[in-house]
Amino acid sequence: MNILLLGAPGAGKGTQAVLLAGSLGLKHLATGDMLRAEVKAGSELGKLANSYMLRGDLVPDDVMIRMIQERLKAPGAGKGVVLDGFPRTVGQARALDSGLERSGLRVDRAIYLVVSEEELVKRLAGRGRADDAPEAVRRRLVVYRDQTEPVLAHYRAAGRLKEVAGEGEIDDIQRRLVAAAK
Repeated sequence: MNILLLGAPGAGKGTQAVLLAGSLGLKHLATGDMLRAEVKAGSELGKLANSYMLRGDLVPDDVMIRMIQERLKAPGAGKGVVLDGFPRTVGQARALDSGLERSGLRVDRAIYLVVSEEELVKRLAGRGRADDAPEAVRRRLVVYRDQTEPVLAHYRAAGRLKEVAGEGEIDDIQRRLVAAAK
């Protein structure tokens, strides 16, 4: 089973993805962690990704898709993965779907962690980072929603989207996620 965990910055994707993967016996794939690991390992994909990163450019979708495909073929990914941090746009979602299909795989479930804007601002502003001032957080959320709503619609149209309330105790959210994954 391959699951996407979607949600705005501050929704708790990182925390919940690790827990969900553990609960379901799946591998957790965070795209940022994957990029760093590939670069550190000096793999061909890592070198390619690093060439973009060193210039300050985003790593192209096709490179990210190839990394994800490689991870899905790796030992330990046999039961599936929980993907955290990708896709962020409908173009990436379509590219991911196509790339997985070429490998005989698919996104089985896309789960959207629904968190109110006020809660997101509270969570992010509480981190104390320079880019987490309430006004900056609100601007990032507008950009996120502009890019992500089409991703939600994409997986909703495919009959694979579930929405889960992402507020409350971590254990309660986790129980809701496990139920939605089935």
